[in-house]
Amino acid sequence: MSTLNEQAAGILEVLGFSVAMVAMDQAAKAADIKILAIDVNNPLAGDKAKIPNVFIVKFIGSIDHVSTALQVAKDTALKYLDEKDISTHMISGNIQEMKSMLSKGKVSIKTKEEI
Repeated sequence: MSTLNEQAAGILEVLGFSVAMVAMDQAAKAADIKILAIDVNNPLAGDKAKIPNVFIVKFIGSIDHVSTALQVAKDTALKYLDEKDISTHMISGNIQEMKSMLSKGKVSIKTKEEI
């Protein structure tokens, strides 16, 4: 994996845990990325939403790999959701100062050593 100065951060927001997991499974198989954390929030419609949770997956990798991962994740999520229910973002460049924020979430990813 490249240095943090050459990396990008990817953010996938989708409705539903299973969609987030399937989308990121495919993304991780298509690109060399490291998932840092997962957050969950309520959608704007709250309990009236068809799926009452928005999952936000934060990950890093090289700019090319994050770009690929985001496209694969979006394409996968589109099999289950309308495009309005999927959001992808990439922040490229020096992400060193953002890494501590990116790794915070309701679900943090542990290393093999921490398990």
